Amino acid sequence: MTEQYDIIIMGSGPGGYVAAIRAAQLGMNVAVVEQEALGGICLNWGCIPTKALLKSAQVFHYLKHAADYGIQVEQVKPDFQSIIKRSRNVAATMSKGIHHLFKKNKITVLEGRGKVLPQATVSVTKQEGESKLYSAPHIIIATGARSRSLPKLPIDGSHIIGYREALALSYQPASMVIVGGGAIGCEFAHFYNTIGTKVTIVEYMPRLLPLEDEDISKQIEKSFIKEGMQVYTASEVTKVAVLEKGVKVHMHTPKCDVQVVSDLVLSAAGIQSNIEHIGLEETGILTEEGKIAVNRYYRTSCKGVYAIGDVIKGPALAHVASAEGIICVEKIAGLNPDPLDYQNIPSCTYTQPEVASVGYTEKAAKEAGYQTKTGIFPFSASGKAHAAGSPEGFVKVIFDAQYGEWLGAHMVGAHVTEMIAEVVVARKLETTAHEIQSSVHPHPTMSEAIMEAVSAAYGEVIHL
Repeated sequence: MTEQYDIIIMGSGPGGYVAAIRAAQLGMNVAVVEQEALGGICLNWGCIPTKALLKSAQVFHYLKHAADYGIQVEQVKPDFQSIIKRSRNVAATMSKGIHHLFKKNKITVLEGRGKVLPQATVSVTKQEGESKLYSAPHIIIATGARSRSLPKLPIDGSHIIGYREALALSYQPASMVIVGGGAIGCEFAHFYNTIGTKVTIVEYMPRLLPLEDEDISKQIEKSFIKEGMQVYTASEVTKVAVLEKGVKVHMHTPKCDVQVVSDLVLSAAGIQSNIEHIGLEETGILTEEGKIAVNRYYRTSCKGVYAIGDVIKGPALAHVASAEGIICVEKIAGLNPDPLDYQNIPSCTYTQPEVASVGYTEKAAKEAGYQTKTGIFPFSASGKAHAAGSPEGFVKVIFDAQYGEWLGAHMVGAHVTEMIAEVVVARKLETTAHEIQSSVHPHPTMSEAIMEAVSAAYGEVIHL
């Protein structure tokens, strides 16, 4: 006899563990399969530890520039091993928190690698090779993703590394080439550059953060170059040669072929879904372009099997996986959740300056046929930004000129990742520019820039 549950979830990342807790709240008997550490990549090797590193970089930056604030600080230097240790401790603390939540909600943890089998069954194989079968009428695949390995950039863990190795290096490299100018690459570039590593960043697309509004990308590239980074866009790594000490990176750029010698290379060219060897072939679960195909409530082509998070099409973001997990479980429980609105998903990049956005870019809005009203308010016109020593960046908002729909917002500057939620809620409530302008924002705050940008879109801005 196999052990039976109401629902089995494969993976305990921000999709899996949130789905598990919500299922337990709804009275289900829940089991979660995890082969490594509770919390998945996000808590252990992604969102949380990277933000801990970035906080250390921010503190170091403040200390280096303390004189700008009227404070004298001498002999400031980073302790790389202590920075890494703090980051790992933060991750471990958060993972322990998931253990507590699982215990509180009476969720069973099945340690090992999971595989979906026919007839509502999951096999769990431990590291020693021992397998055991479990059954449930509902199975959710939430196995996440890993670093994408490029053919010309095979990750070897020492000369060419992925994000895991970058989070736990035993030494601070004097120089580093980062291949990939998306959110992951830019965050690591900012961290390592701030603590003193010479950073070269290479992006295949014409600009850094290619999914963001073009004005945002221009500002980030300008900021990175100002901070001393070497930035190559519209460029491709053609070869990496391992030397006696370090590596030589050959790249093709729009102007010429370039060679850069560095201590190591960080491959940050995206992620790849973990869908191999989890039973898709055995159960006939359909895939599309390397992702599991699902309907709007995350059911796969196999009855009783669902998929959420990085294994399905959509933004590979922790908060997206969590939202998908809740919707999926509530639908299984017989509730009537609204399908997720993927046009209202905030995206954040924790560089300095930070980047936050939601909705249409200006270019995408025009391509979709909208007549737009656009407003920009620079933080250089913000009293709070100047007082905080952070006048870099701006808020950009985009409205439909005909009906006043708030199509998108794009921010670059200090603390904008905390500010974007105002726009997400406003768009959810179908708020117009008038409501934002007539909602009194506190002064002095960075968030005033949202109100001012909205006013700028309608020619009513006060402080420009």
